[in-house]
Amino acid sequence: MKVKNRKIHVVGINSYDFEELSSSVKSLLRNIENIAIPQSYFDQINIWFNKSENCKKKLFSSGSNNDLIKWLENNKSDVVLISRGDPLWFGIGRVLLDHFPKEELLFYPSMTCVQLAFRKLKKPWQSVKCISIHGRETDELIKAIKSRAHNLAIIPDPKKNNLELIRRNLLELQLDNFYEIWICEELGFKGEKLTALKTNEELPKDISDLHIIILTKKEVFNYKDTYPLFGIDDSLFKTFNDRPNLLTKKEIRIQILADLELPENGVIWDIGAGSGTIGLEALKLRPQLKLYSIDKRFGTKEIISENARRIDVKPEQIQEKDIKEFIEINLSDTFKIPNRVVIGGCNKETKIYIIKKLSNNMVKGDIFVLPLITLEILQEIKSIFIELNFQINITLVQIQKGLSIAEGTRFEPNNPVFIIKAKKIN
Repeated sequence: MKVKNRKIHVVGINSYDFEELSSSVKSLLRNIENIAIPQSYFDQINIWFNKSENCKKKLFSSGSNNDLIKWLENNKSDVVLISRGDPLWFGIGRVLLDHFPKEELLFYPSMTCVQLAFRKLKKPWQSVKCISIHGRETDELIKAIKSRAHNLAIIPDPKKNNLELIRRNLLELQLDNFYEIWICEELGFKGEKLTALKTNEELPKDISDLHIIILTKKEVFNYKDTYPLFGIDDSLFKTFNDRPNLLTKKEIRIQILADLELPENGVIWDIGAGSGTIGLEALKLRPQLKLYSIDKRFGTKEIISENARRIDVKPEQIQEKDIKEFIEINLSDTFKIPNRVVIGGCNKETKIYIIKKLSNNMVKGDIFVLPLITLEILQEIKSIFIELNFQINITLVQIQKGLSIAEGTRFEPNNPVFIIKAKKIN
């Protein structure tokens, strides 16, 4: 690209108030004759120049990137291009850099709409995930929602009903209780408005084209919420902020609970419990069971305790301990010997150690259940159970969830999980 002997000054604004502009930008607007203005801003910004009788400007109302590029190419002298917020943040800056040499371009950013939104919400925004679905597919957005990003700033397409689509995605992913939804309109302008939206409410009418959507993690949990007896939604459980997937998905949890054949009374060990969801929901179904939740990760006890409060159950013990240490201490106590054992997050060698150690003390009808993700480990664990005279059942759970997209419904697969159930025969 050949460099012209002129400059394109790209100015971001957050207000129609001329006096809010910096002195350097005011000077540009006073001294440069050719000024490009987006159609949606044109009438308001034109007022700046009509106030002065001696102010003669050649204003260009830009309706599309193609028209704007042609206009910029045809101008031989300096021009000003007015944009929204920061032109280099999902704005016209990228398009200009594709068509003109960097040496011709000068950028004067204002605050982005995300900064303005979080300023109004009074929330830190350094960890916010920014996603544009303006003229784009929603794959990246769905990925971010599934990962439970704490804060999401979404630039929608005003020509599409993105708000309804986002709300449906939250319901489909069972995360409607995880996020607060904010519609942020006309940020920085006189018509500025922030609206909190509940997933079961009717969508507001006449939303401004100048809006973004903010999803923020709910800070307060409503302990008065009611839950189903069986199959509690994932969003109702707390998990690790940096490891949101350390939680057994509802569909997998349901199959594990069914395979456990939960007795009315007895002892259940949830080993490698993570967020504790399997054992806690077992306790919800069978309140007389004695639940021992064991996980060596630091912070596990706090998370499992919180989840127990959320669904109103009381584990016998929650231990932040290595399972080998726990077994050595407790296996001699007949009151703590498990009738049901779930073995989750630990390596293959530890799983084998647990099976061999506990199986010696278990009686006819006692059950192990293990969710596994690789065929090789499944085969090895299966052979050990057969040697120990356990009856084996294997289930492959492969779930695909329907997610709404602009064209209809797409099925999003979850990772397949092998579930091996081993029941002691004699």
